[in-house]
Amino acid sequence: MATYYIKTNRVFTALRKYGWIFTVLVALGGTFVEPKLGLAVIGIMAGLIGTSFFKGRYWCGNICPHGSLFDSLIHPISLNKNIPKVLKSKPMIIGFFLFFMYNFGGNTLNALEHWGDASFWNRLGMVFSRTYLMVFVVGGLLGLVKNPRTWCQFCPMGTLEKVSYGVGTKLNANKNTDKKLTIESKDKCHACGKCARVCPFQLEPYTNFSENNQFDDINCIRCGTCVENCPAGILSFENERNALELKLNSDLEGYEDRQKILAALTDIQDLGENIKEFTFEFTSPKSVAYKAGQFILVKLKDSESMYRAYSIASYNENNKSLRVIIKKVPGGYGTENIFNQFAVGDSVELEGPMGEELVVDKDAKKVLFVGNGIGMTPFIPLTKDTLKHRKDIKEVAFVHGQRKEKDFYYHDYFLNLAKEYDQFNYLPIASRPENSTTSKGYVMDGIKDLDLTGYHIYMCGSPRMITDTMNLLLEKGVPKDRIFYESEEKVKEGEEKGNIRKQKKTA
Repeated sequence: MATYYIKTNRVFTALRKYGWIFTVLVALGGTFVEPKLGLAVIGIMAGLIGTSFFKGRYWCGNICPHGSLFDSLIHPISLNKNIPKVLKSKPMIIGFFLFFMYNFGGNTLNALEHWGDASFWNRLGMVFSRTYLMVFVVGGLLGLVKNPRTWCQFCPMGTLEKVSYGVGTKLNANKNTDKKLTIESKDKCHACGKCARVCPFQLEPYTNFSENNQFDDINCIRCGTCVENCPAGILSFENERNALELKLNSDLEGYEDRQKILAALTDIQDLGENIKEFTFEFTSPKSVAYKAGQFILVKLKDSESMYRAYSIASYNENNKSLRVIIKKVPGGYGTENIFNQFAVGDSVELEGPMGEELVVDKDAKKVLFVGNGIGMTPFIPLTKDTLKHRKDIKEVAFVHGQRKEKDFYYHDYFLNLAKEYDQFNYLPIASRPENSTTSKGYVMDGIKDLDLTGYHIYMCGSPRMITDTMNLLLEKGVPKDRIFYESEEKVKEGEEKGNIRKQKKTA
């Protein structure tokens, strides 16, 4: 069963990875060994209040020792469930803050009564050490049975941060220093919800960006987890001025025709193990133009605002329909939804087309396409588009790598293209063939004996195939400026990233 929230790396610096040592040192060492260790917390409190004045809850996501504990140690073994709404509510936050401050203030006053005594600093240090121990125990348990950042929803220090940040905002003191989560362009968002699914605070940036393309939620801890996991690579942290510049300068080529499309699911074909082809016929509008290499967003049935992006696998004959090829990923929230809930006859919402079309270099006279796994999808329309419209091209070859013969979906399609166009050479190769007539090996084996003089090479597939083939091509003397690739994004944390790719040039 696919789960909504994903466990992913949240630790990007040494401070975030090892800051928990301070928590253990103060909580345990200060309580049971040396109480004065707790006095270091005074510096922590001053630091977080000062930092938040200028940068919001940045401390929580990047410096906080307890945050390091929750993200580095608790997160990998946490049940990672939904954070109860009651713990995020204002009554809970305000009520717990008052309760905490009442007890903390009382204990501090009791310690101050011993001012001048030899025991004063030990008593005061113990107040902070026991407070840290309480957070260590309660926050840790909540993190294990619920979500790693459960405590942070009502943490009194987090409340102080928000108050400090509010003062800084009112005084206009943090306009340049406050770097909020920013999206390059909302038109480029795939609405996949990945930013929400990896967010430690379970916020939903992709549905809540403001007019200036910034995420204004005061609870955002600027941890960067969403930035690291965005399939489209369009998130960053910017101040207000830079966010505006980013918005104005965003390159929207390939996104100008993005539109909402209502389509009928007219056919589902099994292409192989956990791979299906879905055919959509446009109903509103009835005609949609798209080009080879673009992708389409498919709306999931159990979500009001969540989509998945897939490369368009069909050559556009008449603007009336399109096909996508989807590989089911174990535990993939999107593919399990589509495989289990989509049926022929369904009305499905799409958005697109999106992305730059794949264009074979206008000077190319010889072209080699290289694809393996689901990464061969863009070459289905691209081979036909090239053969049909580029009469000046002398040779087109496609090296198609899969594990077994049954994995060569669209095999007959490419064989028929080879019959129809004399200049097309189809070269399937299987790493584990089941009969002797199929070439055995990997993509590199299908390329190593080819004379690639004058060829332009276009690759799409697994990162390992891209790397190995790139090295081979360079060894064979293929110029870097003639090699292009589209890496099929890695599957991360049990969730498909699909074929959301950008054309890249090696030069």
